[in-house]
Amino acid sequence: MDHWKGPHSKIISATPGMEEYRQIHLAEHNPGLWPAISGVETAIPAERRIDGVAEITFASLLSPLRGRKQTRLAYKDEVNVFRRTLLYAGPPYSARWYDVAGPGEKAGARSLIYLRRREGVNTGAFRTFLKDELVPALVTTGALRELRTQVFMPWIKRLWDTPNVAHDNPTDQRFHASLILGFTDPDALRAFFGSGEIAALSRKLPEYVSAVYAYEVAEALTFVQDGKILPHYQT
Repeated sequence: MDHWKGPHSKIISATPGMEEYRQIHLAEHNPGLWPAISGVETAIPAERRIDGVAEITFASLLSPLRGRKQTRLAYKDEVNVFRRTLLYAGPPYSARWYDVAGPGEKAGARSLIYLRRREGVNTGAFRTFLKDELVPALVTTGALRELRTQVFMPWIKRLWDTPNVAHDNPTDQRFHASLILGFTDPDALRAFFGSGEIAALSRKLPEYVSAVYAYEVAEALTFVQDGKILPHYQT
């Protein structure tokens, strides 16, 4: 983690064309925050547990082409940081940031949630459920201080096939969307996942998803913001 937010972050931050670059460091103990749902996997498998996520938002569709030189440096350094890396990419406008915090409010605790689409549900129906049902239900709880969603393109290994690092990702282990939920503090996070609103929302999920992995975030560090490299990361 120290190398990731130290030397490795400097390589990534110097990549031109980025609007934002965050590292989401996940808690070491992460069995799964979402309460049990019949027919949906909510317990995070220890053998596929994620330790962290690099969250990158590009300024434009062509921005990734501008960063190829830095990407080559990142390829070489990954073996110093990671055992396995998986790149999930979203097409333009597939990521949404919602304005849910009031003036002066800031997220003091977060959860990163990965969703696996149920077999037989097409991408359009899944995206519509996320945007028109799941997000409004989350917002109306009034508990959130941050809300971000992403819907992914099909996973392709060759998009990020770095040397000397594993990239195995069986079909039944792949994800199709993610959410980041921010709360005032850890107590608010715990109360949210134990609330009646989440119990009601859980009853809607089995129709569209087969797995909901809700990770607890240890820290979220921002290195690039509004297209500018920060002199020191912000939490």
